[in-house]
Amino acid sequence: MTSITARVDAITALDTAWRGARPPVPRSVKIELTARCDLQCFFCATGYKLRDKADIDWGLLTRLLKEMREAGVEEIGLFYLGESMLYPKLAEAIRFAKHECGYPYVFLTTNGRLAKPEKVRACMEAGLDSLKFSINAADPEQYKQVTRVDAFDKVLANLKAARGVRDEVLAATGHRCGLYASSILYDGEQQERMAATVAEIVPYVDEHYYLPLYNQAGFTAGAHGTKPVAGNIGRVGALREPLPCWAVFTEGHVTYDGKLSACCFDHDGRFDMGDLMTTSFTDAWHSEAFTALRAAHLKKDVTGTVCERCIAYQQGEA
Repeated sequence: MTSITARVDAITALDTAWRGARPPVPRSVKIELTARCDLQCFFCATGYKLRDKADIDWGLLTRLLKEMREAGVEEIGLFYLGESMLYPKLAEAIRFAKHECGYPYVFLTTNGRLAKPEKVRACMEAGLDSLKFSINAADPEQYKQVTRVDAFDKVLANLKAARGVRDEVLAATGHRCGLYASSILYDGEQQERMAATVAEIVPYVDEHYYLPLYNQAGFTAGAHGTKPVAGNIGRVGALREPLPCWAVFTEGHVTYDGKLSACCFDHDGRFDMGDLMTTSFTDAWHSEAFTALRAAHLKKDVTGTVCERCIAYQQGEA
């Protein structure tokens, strides 16, 4: 099984084939099953409620999944900015993507609070290839400060239980779902505190990796006195330059209401590059707006574009 970091690095590397204003259809797309989330993390702008929060229409979801697979998308993430464990037909969506559409790789990231063993089992039995838990606090008190919810012990218990579920599903069906965890790489004393929590969960996952603290397209820059990085520069250990931003070229992002976004962190809809209710995925991927934005990235000058606020942010500035 290919490691999750190898897959992440393959997307963020921005190979020559995708370094163009009209690149090929991306290998990977994340589609938002729901914009709702059960946490309000300080480092994420989802809690700001800058757009409507609802679930994707099932008919739209199945149409887009078929269309994108036929266009050549190979990896499908059934999440975007919301928490997909809130979506009532999550297992059905996984099964449809895997068995009806034939995606080679179906992946999911969760905050873990609602990832109870029975729900995890349903997802894995449906064909899920990768489940990643985001663990971004060191202890129960800090978890409440970061997320505004008291669920630290529940999240860790769910992660540990997921390992047992994974092994049982593997033994019963032969299908192996990768189990992973990621954490934000904080500074100083906080990082030392996080190390203890990471050491506790590492025995239960196939791989753990760190991510930088992103500024979420400028929305959370300086929140809680933190110093995020400019742009989305990938994972720690394989960091990329902010410009050109890989996400504009190698990964699609679809909102629950059918918009193709140019950004990993489109919390207010300003990165809308095409309406998939009326436009095909391929046409939206090569839309005039998206082509112009990529051209600016290739010139390494996004002044005046929707990406300026994110890329222009420098560490130490609020």
